[in-house]
Amino acid sequence: MSNNAKKIGFIGLGIMGAPMALNLMKARYKLFTHTHGKTPDELTDGGATLCTTNKGVAERADIIFMMVPDTPQVQEVLFGENGVVEGLTPGKIVVDMSSISPIATKEFGAKVRAKGCEYLDAPVSGGEVGAKNATLSIMVGGKQETFDQVKPLFECMGKNITLVGEVGDGQTAKVANQIIVALNIEAVSEALLFAAKAGADPAKVRQALMGGFASSKILEVHGERMIKRTFDPGFRIELHQKDLNLALSSARALGVALPNTATAQELFNSCAAHGGKAWDHSAMVRALEKMSNFEIGQKA
Repeated sequence: MSNNAKKIGFIGLGIMGAPMALNLMKARYKLFTHTHGKTPDELTDGGATLCTTNKGVAERADIIFMMVPDTPQVQEVLFGENGVVEGLTPGKIVVDMSSISPIATKEFGAKVRAKGCEYLDAPVSGGEVGAKNATLSIMVGGKQETFDQVKPLFECMGKNITLVGEVGDGQTAKVANQIIVALNIEAVSEALLFAAKAGADPAKVRQALMGGFASSKILEVHGERMIKRTFDPGFRIELHQKDLNLALSSARALGVALPNTATAQELFNSCAAHGGKAWDHSAMVRALEKMSNFEIGQKA
């Protein structure tokens, strides 16, 4: 069966899932979908088949993708009433692109394989922009042969696609990614807040730094958000809090110290306490601004 002849299931059509599914449709794959909210018109107009249950998606599709918020939702999609496992037959592939617990992922993979199917964990980085532009980084755990089968579909959604290791290792890589992103947001927040309070134009400071060793995607994208005050998500603070919870709980189990990850989480907690759990994660800067009684963009 050629790849484009494969029937694809996609469960979870939120900020990330909807554009990812749309990119699969643009590549002329036949799509079967299920989501809690409204299915975007672009997908229905493009010919996606809406299923009433997760089981229904699994019955109709050869490869089933999931993109939902957290570990409990993945568990529900897979093993809840009318869940994916009820619709599986041997030879199908389940791909979880959510960001969830590496430990739970290994358990989920084992249960799916017990049905004669294969399992990949394939969390992503790149946010809404990466999802829309099909430039996501995709970190995959699972068998090489299964990865090879699914890679053409990953290539419809992302650019940097890496088989990290066994099932669960993709999630471990994603947790590591989220540590780096959170700490970079914190660093850019401090730098631009310092510059603005010192009387410099933060936009021009950012522009100057973009040409040097301090340059980063976070400085480019989220630094601009901080200056322009555009904190609509993007990637919600509550989701990054979830990822850092995974980092800190795993670190505790491993006996690893992550002091600055803990600090970044507390700054997110401060934002959430001020009603900001649905702000974009670049709004971490607001916690530092409140501590400093000064906002980037105001005159020193």
